[in-house]
Amino acid sequence: MSRKSDKLQLVGWASPFDITNHDKLKLAEHCVKIQIVIIHPAKTIRGRIRVPGDKSISHRAAMIGALADGASHITNYSTSADCAATLSCLRQLGVRIERTGTDVTIYGVGPNGLRARDASVDCGNSGTTMRLLAGILAGCDFESTLTGDESLCSRPMQRIIEPLEMMGAQISSNTGRAPLSIQGRNRLRNINYELLVASAQVKSCILLAGLQAEGKTIVIENEATRDHTERMLKLFGANIETGKPDREPAYARFASLDGPAQLHACDVDVPGDISSAAYFIAAAALLPESLLEVNYVGLNETRAAFTETLQQLGCNVAIDDLGVQGNEPVGSVRVKGKDMRTSDRINSPLNVNGLAIPKLIDELPLLAVVGSQLPGGIEIRDARELRVKESDRIATTVENLRAMGAQVEEFDDGLRVNGPTKLRGTKIDPHGDHRIAMAFAVAGLLAEGETEIADAECVAVSFPEFFELLESVVER
Repeated sequence: MSRKSDKLQLVGWASPFDITNHDKLKLAEHCVKIQIVIIHPAKTIRGRIRVPGDKSISHRAAMIGALADGASHITNYSTSADCAATLSCLRQLGVRIERTGTDVTIYGVGPNGLRARDASVDCGNSGTTMRLLAGILAGCDFESTLTGDESLCSRPMQRIIEPLEMMGAQISSNTGRAPLSIQGRNRLRNINYELLVASAQVKSCILLAGLQAEGKTIVIENEATRDHTERMLKLFGANIETGKPDREPAYARFASLDGPAQLHACDVDVPGDISSAAYFIAAAALLPESLLEVNYVGLNETRAAFTETLQQLGCNVAIDDLGVQGNEPVGSVRVKGKDMRTSDRINSPLNVNGLAIPKLIDELPLLAVVGSQLPGGIEIRDARELRVKESDRIATTVENLRAMGAQVEEFDDGLRVNGPTKLRGTKIDPHGDHRIAMAFAVAGLLAEGETEIADAECVAVSFPEFFELLESVVER
C-alpha cells in the first residue's frame, strides 16, 4: 500500500480500488480499518485463490472442541470478527485457547468444565455465537448473561428461548431479544421439537443443549438447513442420527442426539467458506473472458445452491477435485465468464423462493445483483428472514440497487429486479452489513463509473481480506 494525499491505494497492478480514511489508519491482524472504498469498473477476473476458513464450521469446531476431553487443533480457522467473538466468549467461560494466525488449539474442558463469570459474555455482532452458545449454557448449572452490539441486540431470540425453556432452562430477555440471562441446569429434559422457522442456528442451539439432556433430543425441520453441527458432533464422537422422518412433508428432515454425551478431541481442517467465495464466483461469471479457480472450498450440499443456480442460468461454473475433509465435502470451483445480458437461456424472471431460500440465505443480496444482469431479471420471495439480519437486507438491497439505476419492486418477503440493467456507479450505504458491502462491490465492478462504498470496514465481520483478495484477481 502507498499513501497518496488523504487516500490509500491498493497497489500491485492498476488497482480498481481507492481507499479513503478520514480517521486514523489502524492496522489489524489481517486488514486495514477503512472508511470508504471506491471501486472502478473491471474488465475481467483472473487468478487462482483460496478464501478464508468457513465461518459456520469454525464456530462449531471451536464450541464443540471446548466441550470435548483433550486438545483439538483447528487449522484454517476463519479470520472473521464473528469467529473471533466465539473464541473470546469461550475464553471468558474458562476455556484455554491458543491462536497463531489461522491455527487454533482448543483445550477442551469436558461437558461440565465451563465456568461462570460475573460480567456479561459479549458476543459482538455474531448471531451464531449467541444462539449456539445459549444452547451450551442452558446445560450448565450456573447463571450467565449473553449480550452483543446494538445490531445483535435487535435480532430475534425468542426462537431459541422457547425450546430451551421447554428443556428446563430459565431465560429472561429484553422482549425476546438480547441481553439473555440464562439459568442453566446440569441435566436438561430431552424434547422432540419441530422448527417454527427454517434456521440452522436454532437447530444447532437445541442439539448443543441436547448434549446435556437425559435421553434423545430430536429436531424436525420442514425445510433443510445447513448440517454443519450434525457433521461436527459426529466427528467429535456424539451419537447423532439424521434422516427423513416417517411423516409429511416428504422433504422434512430430522436430527436426533443421545444425551448426555461424552465428546473426544479431534483435529479439524476448515475448508474455505463458499459464502465468501460466492462474490468472486459471481463477478467472474458475469465478466466476459474471466477465468477463476477457487481451491479447497467447502461444497456441503446444504451450501451448494448458489453455484447450482448459476449453472442453471447457463454460467460456466464447474466443480472439480471433490473430496472429504473433517466430515465435510471439499473441492475446487472453476469459472469462465460470459456476458449474461445477451444470454437467451433465461428470458423470464429467475424465481427464487420456497425451499431454496434457507440454502441461499447469505447469498440472496448477491443474487439480486446477479439478477440485474439477466434478461428476465430476478424475483426473490419467502425471504422475510432477511429483514432481521445485520441489516434489513431486503430494504438495503432495494435501496442500493435503485441508487445504481436498477428498477426494483420491494415486497414484504422479498423483491423483484428487472434486467438486464447497465448499472451506474454511485454511493452505496451498506448500513453496517458485511454482505451488502461485498455484494455491491461486485455490482461496482459491473457498473459504469465509480462506486463508493461507505463503512467498508464492516466486511471484517466475515471476510477482512475481501478487498485485498478481490484486488489481486481484478483486471481493468
